[in-house]
Amino acid sequence: MSIRPFRDIKRKKTKEISVGKVKVGGNNPISVQSMTNTITSDIKSTINQINEIHSEGADIVRVSCPDEASSKSLREIIKHVDIPIVADIHFHYKRAIEAADSGASCLRINPGNIGNIKKIKEVVKAARDNNCSIRVGVNAGSLEKDILEKYKEPCPEALVESAIRNIKILEDENFNNLKISVKSSDVFLSIEAYRQLSKSTDYPLHLGITEAGGFVPGSIKSSIGLGALLLDGIGDTIRISLSDDPVQEVKIGNEILKSLNLRERGVKIISCPSCARQGFQVIETVKILEQKLSHIKTPITLSVIGCVVNGPGEAAMTDVGITGGNKGNNMLYLSGVQSQKVFTKDMVEKVVSEVEKKASELEKK
Repeated sequence: MSIRPFRDIKRKKTKEISVGKVKVGGNNPISVQSMTNTITSDIKSTINQINEIHSEGADIVRVSCPDEASSKSLREIIKHVDIPIVADIHFHYKRAIEAADSGASCLRINPGNIGNIKKIKEVVKAARDNNCSIRVGVNAGSLEKDILEKYKEPCPEALVESAIRNIKILEDENFNNLKISVKSSDVFLSIEAYRQLSKSTDYPLHLGITEAGGFVPGSIKSSIGLGALLLDGIGDTIRISLSDDPVQEVKIGNEILKSLNLRERGVKIISCPSCARQGFQVIETVKILEQKLSHIKTPITLSVIGCVVNGPGEAAMTDVGITGGNKGNNMLYLSGVQSQKVFTKDMVEKVVSEVEKKASELEKK
């Protein structure tokens, strides 16, 4: 049970590519990505972090390969994870070849900084031979010298020109299994660059506001930038770039997609900010419920409202609802209908039980 969205987002139809077992573009769901921050050659730590990121709901994970030890470590790492791995490559073309040969599902490169055409051809051959896709990653902080001289500073037109140039390099090698990004730390620059690029190509677009900052400012900047683009129907994969635990990036990415009804995964909690009318401690209750219900992957809506002003109305539109009452007598709603009164001391346990029961019922359908 959920509220019918006021507006359905009409996504732009892009070409479909494969990143390992994940289909990107076309009519496929928007995927959420993150990136490890371990030393890749520390195989055990990298495997553990990839699995944590995957468990939180990521669809694709990017791993940095700055040296030969890292790129060749992918072969062992990939044996112990069940999620497509993107190898992040800069400057040295041999790292890309090693990563592709080691089983990477995608190479994140900027063909313009790989080197001469002979080196690019070798990278493309390795990608093709290993059924490996490529992400053309353009960043405002690392534009080609001639493009920067032409535009004097990073701007949407500069990012798009760089992207189109690099796409052509791959197309000239008859390689089309690719996606593109044009990232900046500036929200407005990023939005306009992606809008212009979307008009210029049908390849899938990977969205992100790069170097967005710490958890709170980075989440806000990313929500504004990516939200604006997603509302326009632009975007096939996303990454929230935070100076924080990569698991947090996945949480925010999923929440952005859930808020726009672009992804249904896990418990969606509708809760009030609390006030003097609350019949129980809403803020603390929501924190506890978020933790206790984090294991549920089935889409379920839960309303947690402190009083009867908006409580019954919200509960009427959610799978499970709890509304605060007088003297600790709170009302439990199931499928929008009043079910029973629940004392505050028993409330969390009861809500968790009902949500788990509802999840089990939905999984059997």
